Amino acid sequence: PPFFWPQREPHFLLLPLVDLGRWGLSSGVSGTTSEPRKAPGAPWESLQRQKRNWVWNQFFVLEEYTGTDPLYVGKLHSDVDKGDGNVKYVLTGEGASSIFTIDENTGDIHATKRLDREEQGYYTLRAQAVDRETNIPVEDESEFIVKVQDINDNEPKFPDGPYTAGVPEMSPLGTTVVQVAATDADDPTYGHSARVVYSIIHGQPYFSVEPKTGIVRTALPNMDRETRDEYVLVIQAKDMMGQLGGLSGTTSVTVTLTDVNDNPPRFSRKLYQYSVLESVPVASVVARLKAADPDIGSNAEMDYRIVDGDGPGLFNITTDEETQEGVIILQRPLDYETKSTFSLRIEATNRNIDPQFLTFGPFSDMTVIKVNVEDVNEPPVFTNPVIKMTVSEAARVGTTIGTVSAHDPDSASSAIRYSIDRNTDLERYFNVDAMSGVISTAKPLDREVNSVHNITIFAMESIAVITVMDINDNAPVFAIEYETRMCENASPGQVIQTISAVDKDEPPSGHRFYFSLALPAGSNHNFTLRDNKDNTASVLTKRGGFRRREQALYQLPVLIVDSGSPALSSTNTLSVRVCDCDGDGVPQACGAVAYTLPAGLSTGALLAILGCIFTLLVLVLLIVTMRRRRKEPLILDDERDVRENIVRYDDEGGGEEDTEAFDMVTLRNLNIMRDPKVRRDVTPETPTFFSYPSSSASRAAYKVLPDNMLFREFIWDRLKEADVDPTAPPYDSLQTYAFEGTGSVAESLSSLESLSSDSEQSYDYLSNWGPRFKKLADLYGTMEGSGVFS
Repeated sequence: PPFFWPQREPHFLLLPLVDLGRWGLSSGVSGTTSEPRKAPGAPWESLQRQKRNWVWNQFFVLEEYTGTDPLYVGKLHSDVDKGDGNVKYVLTGEGASSIFTIDENTGDIHATKRLDREEQGYYTLRAQAVDRETNIPVEDESEFIVKVQDINDNEPKFPDGPYTAGVPEMSPLGTTVVQVAATDADDPTYGHSARVVYSIIHGQPYFSVEPKTGIVRTALPNMDRETRDEYVLVIQAKDMMGQLGGLSGTTSVTVTLTDVNDNPPRFSRKLYQYSVLESVPVASVVARLKAADPDIGSNAEMDYRIVDGDGPGLFNITTDEETQEGVIILQRPLDYETKSTFSLRIEATNRNIDPQFLTFGPFSDMTVIKVNVEDVNEPPVFTNPVIKMTVSEAARVGTTIGTVSAHDPDSASSAIRYSIDRNTDLERYFNVDAMSGVISTAKPLDREVNSVHNITIFAMESIAVITVMDINDNAPVFAIEYETRMCENASPGQVIQTISAVDKDEPPSGHRFYFSLALPAGSNHNFTLRDNKDNTASVLTKRGGFRRREQALYQLPVLIVDSGSPALSSTNTLSVRVCDCDGDGVPQACGAVAYTLPAGLSTGALLAILGCIFTLLVLVLLIVTMRRRRKEPLILDDERDVRENIVRYDDEGGGEEDTEAFDMVTLRNLNIMRDPKVRRDVTPETPTFFSYPSSSASRAAYKVLPDNMLFREFIWDRLKEADVDPTAPPYDSLQTYAFEGTGSVAESLSSLESLSSDSEQSYDYLSNWGPRFKKLADLYGTMEGSGVFS
């Protein structure tokens, strides 16, 4: 009969199965099942199956498996399988082939991919055993479940975080603030991977959190908003019940202390003083004051009232709803002469009082306000505003009609002056005595002409006039900005400008100014200045023959001194312009003269000169451009000669036998580096230091010449090519090969002409070459050549 073996014994799950055929599922642990029994002498087909009560039909596989080999899940086995390879196991269902594979021979099931329980918790698979040859099922298809076993691979998270909460200030200990909740994606039915506990990381000792519920509570009583109104808490949720190795997540909780009315209003001072003019109109604001309340909003609203004070009904106080200030308003006019000081007691009281904080009270405060009335200079007041008087039309001029009387409200001793408003007495029929107020006739009266005269009397206080005495604190300056123009034909001694001065000061005796030319202009040869002794001065020319072309503008510094004590002076500049005038002396053109062409030089001639100059500039530019494009020589100057190039080949090496330092094959191959463009069948016409052999003879001789002659012919050939090439410098061959040849007295020092190693050579001749070769003579003169160069 078939059976299932789960992978891990602690997580077995027994489920009743009805008929599963003769299947067996194994995960490595034994399970209780009934084996088929064969009756003696009976074939397997006639076996009687016994009914099973329970079989295993679940496998378990660990999620997030990180091993390199496929994870073994379990084993399928059919009683029909005799181990001869005739039975093949087939796996279908969720994840078959892609996630789960089965060994068709053994029935072993493996997981080939990492599984995540949070993505899919279980897989339903179907197993079947078929004949390998015919693919005919030998067992009925059986279904089983592979359950993904959870590990702790997900940290707790706060889906609603970060949190914001508020709690009233002065709350008692343990007041609930907010509840946080964290979720864990791990399996809550397996282990403790999803069992979360809460703790507070930041925010102590002000707040605490319940480990299991996540409820945040106050940990200190009576926290004051006015001291600190905001707290930021960090709450941690940790799985595995907070044990070591558990994963954790955090969130922030911003707790704001909300305001309560726990602070009464308080005046900053016990006495306030204000001043007000007696002339302010009724309903004007006399003063503003405010009691401080640290609370906010409705908890800081207050009412003001006048508790006590003198002058009842004179002032009123209201509350400014925007600023919560007490506004004192004038109810009746003020009179400094009647009463100049008032004292008021003001009370400020909170509107919204919380009964639970009455012990913090009383929620009111009192202060005293002193209002000082300032005096205003009021006009005189008549005893009777309207006075009726009678007089006979026969009254003589000067007859007294009546008297008006007025007094000064500010001072009883102030003198009053009276006058008539002449707009009401145009014919001047009446007079009033300025000091006594007596009204009298000034003209004869005629009732038939005018029987009633309405006149207005002015009463004025005596006026004191204060005059500020002047001192000499301003220097004199020009009266105006002068624009002086002078004709070119002005004669010597001609007055060209008269100047005057002004001074802001007002001396009692009047102004007196003195004019002169400031140094060093006093000694100039063009102009002079004459003081006219009447606070003016004249500017005169000293010479004639002024020319605009020579100088069109003259600047004259004029010194002006007043007669004050001490005397003050200033220097003012007078600008004189030379002008071209007509016959009547009227200036026509002033200022500098533009340059004109000399007489006889026309515009065409000037253009021709400019064209020549432009042509010369173009030629110079072309010459400079051509010189820059010239090919730079290989040797830049004459100071560098061929001797400087010796350093480039000053390596004797091992002679002709040293094939590593020099490639001798290249020298022996005469056809290398021949330029096909150069004609070698023509003998160069340029004379050289060497006689060139014919081409055919030289080519034939190359094969029979020794090496030293071969190299000589090679160099001659290169010299010939250089002479033919017009672009090659004449010293190219010397620079490249530096072969001295037989033309040198000392012959060549190069290894190209060195003797063979078998010959001997004497170097005694080095001593005859002078002091430059003394060192070589000392080294080689007394030695055998074969010993040196062998």
